[in-house]
Amino acid sequence: MKSGTLQRPLSSRIRFWGIAALIIVIYYWAIQGMQFDGLQQTAGTVSQSILTGFLHPDWSFVYIPEGEDLLRGLLDTLVISILGTVVAAVTCIPFAFWASSNMSRQWAVSGSGKVVLSIIRVFPEIIVAILFIKAVGPGSFAGVLALGIHSIGMLAKLYAETIENIDPGPEEALLACGANRLQVLRYAVLPQVIPQFLSYSIYRFEINIRSATTLGLVGAGGIGTPLIFALQVRNWNRVGIILLGIILLIILTDLVSGWLRKRIV
Repeated sequence: MKSGTLQRPLSSRIRFWGIAALIIVIYYWAIQGMQFDGLQQTAGTVSQSILTGFLHPDWSFVYIPEGEDLLRGLLDTLVISILGTVVAAVTCIPFAFWASSNMSRQWAVSGSGKVVLSIIRVFPEIIVAILFIKAVGPGSFAGVLALGIHSIGMLAKLYAETIENIDPGPEEALLACGANRLQVLRYAVLPQVIPQFLSYSIYRFEINIRSATTLGLVGAGGIGTPLIFALQVRNWNRVGIILLGIILLIILTDLVSGWLRKRIV
């Protein structure tokens, strides 16, 4: 009895120190792969210029009647995020039912759907945006397609998990009454999953807002386009006002989407 009580703590300590040693080795290996040649001589001057620009943003860029300004860029980013989310939320529904294990009798069907969704999620938005820019040209349309296609993988995965966790009781009751598959889908499955679908779509919209701000860096429209131009010419005052606008847009989006999710779920 005593040896048994002593053996368990010993094995736990060995496992703990083994995991700790493995983590230390991984960190050491990762640090060894980094190259650090020291700070540049102009690091202090550049950092001071950046800080000065952020503390004194270019307020004249907020609205320019005859040209590109902050408000138009933020509105463009918002529209890209909304359209990309809508495209993904609608298009991913067939993929979600395809990948749901309880919607098909054969594992190979749902398994192939999960593989397809995993492949879609492999490529980040920035890579997808570059591909669409080559196909349809630079602009907001490429940004919408990039966000829409990339969001399909994640939304469909969440949708599929929601479908797999539904209560089978209503479905079994309808089947016992002689209902067909379409009626079961309409009256037993969709009423259970639609609120969660909407919640996930709003959450994905929050993510797409952040992603859309960077798509302009590669020419896919939005506020990222004037941001990359300001960075290239080191106009830190304009960079400061653009980043301030992005922060305010994301804060407002989080507040509105959080309120909507509470009303839906």
